[in-house]
Amino acid sequence: MNVLPAVVRAEYRGGFKIHLVFNDGVNGTVDFSQWLNGPVFEALREPAYFARFFVDGGAVAWPNGADIAPETLHAEAKARAAA
Repeated sequence: MNVLPAVVRAEYRGGFKIHLVFNDGVNGTVDFSQWLNGPVFEALREPAYFARFFVDGGAVAWPNGADIAPETLHAEAKARAAA
């Protein structure tokens, strides 16, 4: 049985980058700027607001209800680690 990836720790690294650690040990610094399109992400384009993220249910989320799915973040962290 495969376990769904979940963010267990997140540390702000400046700009739109967050270092993520997942429940399966995968970790890496991910640049979120590629996902900051559309109305729900508009507030996140302000770096001070972006830095207000938190981990909620294994996803990275913000006070306005925006979030990025852990599966998406896990795939990105793995791709960066492989590069």
